[in-house]
Amino acid sequence: MNTATRTLVRSALIIFAAALGIACSEPSAPTANSNASVSAAPTYDLRLDMQDFMNSVLEPVSDVLWDYAGWVDDINTGYEDLYPKNDEEWLLVKQKAAQLIEAGNALALPGRAVDNDAWITYSNALSTAAAFAYDSAQTQNREDFFQAGAQIYSVCTACHQGYNPEISRFASN
Repeated sequence: MNTATRTLVRSALIIFAAALGIACSEPSAPTANSNASVSAAPTYDLRLDMQDFMNSVLEPVSDVLWDYAGWVDDINTGYEDLYPKNDEEWLLVKQKAAQLIEAGNALALPGRAVDNDAWITYSNALSTAAAFAYDSAQTQNREDFFQAGAQIYSVCTACHQGYNPEISRFASN
C-alpha cells in the first residue's frame, strides 16, 4: 500500500471513528433557540358549544346541589327538609360540587372563555362557590351548604345577566 492510499484509509478511519463516537454519545440538551424545545400549545376537546355545555354539564350538576339545599313549606304538602339525609346523599352532593368546581375551570379554557375579563371572574367565582359547597358537604354543614348554593345561584345569575340577558331560566325560578 502506497503512502497516499494509507493516508486516505487513515483519514477515512478517523472520520468513521468520529462519526461512530458522535452517534453513540448521549444527545445534548436542546438549546433555547432549538425547535425541539418548543412544545405545542395544549388542545382541548371543545365539541360542546356553550348551550350544550350549560344544558349537559352545568345545569344538571347545579340542580342536584340546589335540590338538596334548604327546605320547602308548601300549603298543600307541608314542610319538607331538602338537605341530604345520610352519608350517601352527602357524598352525592360532594361529588356534584367537585364536578361544578371543574366545570368552572372548563369555562375558563382557551377557546371556551368568551373574554379574559368578567368571564374569567365568573368562572373562578363559580369554582370558588362550588368549593364552598364541596367543603360544606364534606363536613355535612347544612347552613354553609345552603349559603354555598346561594353563592352558586348568584354567580350564575350575574353571568347570565352579563352574557346572556335574554335567558329566562333563572328569572322564572
